[in-house]
Amino acid sequence: MPNFTYPDLPVDGLLRTAAARDPEGIAVRTADTALTFRELDVLADRIAVFLERQTGHRPGVRVGVAHTLTPVFAAAYHGALRGGGTAVLINPLTGEDGLRHVVAVSGAEIVLVPYATAERLAKMRAELPRLRTIVVTDAPGGPVPEGCRCLFEALEDVPHGAPAHRGDPDSVACVQFTTGTTGRPKGVLLTHRNLVANARQTALTHRLGPDSVTVNHLPLYHVMHLNSALYAGACQVLCQDPDPLVSLAVAAGTGATHYYGLPARLHRLAADARLTRAPHAARGGPRLTAVLSGGSALRPDAARTLRDLLGVPVVQGYGMAELSPLTHCQQPGRYRPGAVGTPVPGTECRLVDLTTRRPLDAGSTGEVQVKGPQLMAGYLDEDRCARIDADGWYSTGDVGHIDDDGALWLVDRADDIFKYDNEIVSPSRIERILGEDPRVADCLVADWPDAEHGGLAWAGVVLRDTGDARDADGTRAVLDSIAARANERLAHFEQVRRTEALDAVPRTPTGKPERRRVRQGLRTRAAAGAGT
Repeated sequence: MPNFTYPDLPVDGLLRTAAARDPEGIAVRTADTALTFRELDVLADRIAVFLERQTGHRPGVRVGVAHTLTPVFAAAYHGALRGGGTAVLINPLTGEDGLRHVVAVSGAEIVLVPYATAERLAKMRAELPRLRTIVVTDAPGGPVPEGCRCLFEALEDVPHGAPAHRGDPDSVACVQFTTGTTGRPKGVLLTHRNLVANARQTALTHRLGPDSVTVNHLPLYHVMHLNSALYAGACQVLCQDPDPLVSLAVAAGTGATHYYGLPARLHRLAADARLTRAPHAARGGPRLTAVLSGGSALRPDAARTLRDLLGVPVVQGYGMAELSPLTHCQQPGRYRPGAVGTPVPGTECRLVDLTTRRPLDAGSTGEVQVKGPQLMAGYLDEDRCARIDADGWYSTGDVGHIDDDGALWLVDRADDIFKYDNEIVSPSRIERILGEDPRVADCLVADWPDAEHGGLAWAGVVLRDTGDARDADGTRAVLDSIAARANERLAHFEQVRRTEALDAVPRTPTGKPERRRVRQGLRTRAAAGAGT
């Protein structure tokens, strides 16, 4: 294991340390709210004391917290940990089944959620016997759903002061559920050490410090961004407006040094004609040093476009919930479109053969394995994680190769690649080439089952409004032309052989394509003899 040290603290100690170091510095702000490190720390204390009262000071009680892009989440998350609970991250954008699954499987007894989520949970309460208290976080002084409590009214009776609980760095701090793109969402158990280590790893890799200002243009508040900024003493700006041009104006107006965005949003930003017309001063501002992205593949053409228009590196990172999440990131000075970079400090990475599981040399293609202090404790309700071997190597399920400089290049998910005449086909590679066609706004590639060849490349394409596809015949002609253009650059076994126009690519709330669901649909249609 590479030499790497990090603070011996519980996660909420990051906030306590930041508040002691710079009490009046701005910790987190939105368009209409700003909390200093001291104010955030005090609010987390009050929430912690409230939760201790509710749980009878029982350590490890599961407390659901919706990770909305608001300052309240930062206080509620750290308050849940500081009160001795285990924070269960609840995605407020998930559907009814997903919400029910997370709350039921985690055994959450208390949840702190926005009004809309509270309303849905109140209706399914009979199905959630362990859920005792629903607390609404975004209705100060206003009405709440029947049987729920308003957080700010509840805190009126809570005295100021630190809670009694003292956190154990080796205990489980957080249950974070996987996105469910490859199956039913699983609860990932992350310890305080996992999260504190990754906070330092992220801060070092992203070059965050007390003078940094980060803009989060994300649909949800990721604890990686929260904790790494607290570790560094950086100011976080939460841009809740989905318009990417607004987010750049926010970055410019707040003196942002770092901009965090999802690939799906960055792809739209790169194609937005308004960006080329915007004054240079409105394109993120003079202090901006990098645009950082992760969660799914960032198209190299979009990264290059944004780099040229914004004048800063557009870099990609890699990780997953099981790894707290960051394991790799490009360095601004060593940016290469398509790579996800070298391992973050304290992290090891290797490739193994997909069949024999033997380690491979650099340049070979195989499954990515990672180990480091950010590796999870395991999965909820599983005694042993089959994906972690006896030496601590975690099998990610991703396929890639490592170049001579140690940078990782991802090929695809092992579950997503398919074979045509025994040749491996990568949907992501085909998507990147299709996406470079100016007529393509978005796309998704999957395999159409074929008895002779194994799988044919099927492409679902979201067309830009170019005026060429005014009717069904026009749409078919455009799709055929797009496929033909892409096929000139693709190997025979990669050729796109079926195309279909989509209104939108189905994605999870965090922007990942729901390829598994699409593949299931294609199998059903192929079995029924449907054509496109």
